[in-house]
Amino acid sequence: MIKKSWLRSRAINLLAISVLVAPIVAGCGSGSDKRSGANMPPVDESSGRAAQTMDYGAPPQQPKHGLSTGQKVAILAGAAALYYMYKKNKAKHEQGDANAPQYYLSKNGRVYYRDASGRAHWVTPPQQGIQVPADEAAQYRDMQGYNGNQGGRSLLDMVGSSGYETGNGY
Repeated sequence: MIKKSWLRSRAINLLAISVLVAPIVAGCGSGSDKRSGANMPPVDESSGRAAQTMDYGAPPQQPKHGLSTGQKVAILAGAAALYYMYKKNKAKHEQGDANAPQYYLSKNGRVYYRDASGRAHWVTPPQQGIQVPADEAAQYRDMQGYNGNQGGRSLLDMVGSSGYETGNGY
């Protein structure tokens, strides 16, 4: 009699554990949906773990070439650099360059793109900034990061302005 009650309680425990674990195991499967990565948290390549993550085609940040020694340049860093990168990427897409990943301005004031599986990747400007011709950089003069300026507008100020694409919930 004792052995039967022990087996019965053991069976009930196994059933309860199975019911609790089944949804977790089912959620680990790889769906056939191409955009299944859309529900995954964004990848932040600016963290120290960037070397451990795969590069999903983020556009490499190449220095500006062709600036003569007599041409004035401005250094864009931080928000100004991100906004510059976002606008340049948007112009590429408007001109029909489908090879570049599309950048989005997030609700939290950051820029990101989605890889082929739909996973979001945060875009970070180079720490040394981006050299931009002074006449082209003039439109970023009031932003944080223009020639070392710590004050000014941030990308968070840009969110919600008309004409700016924001992504899916980020």
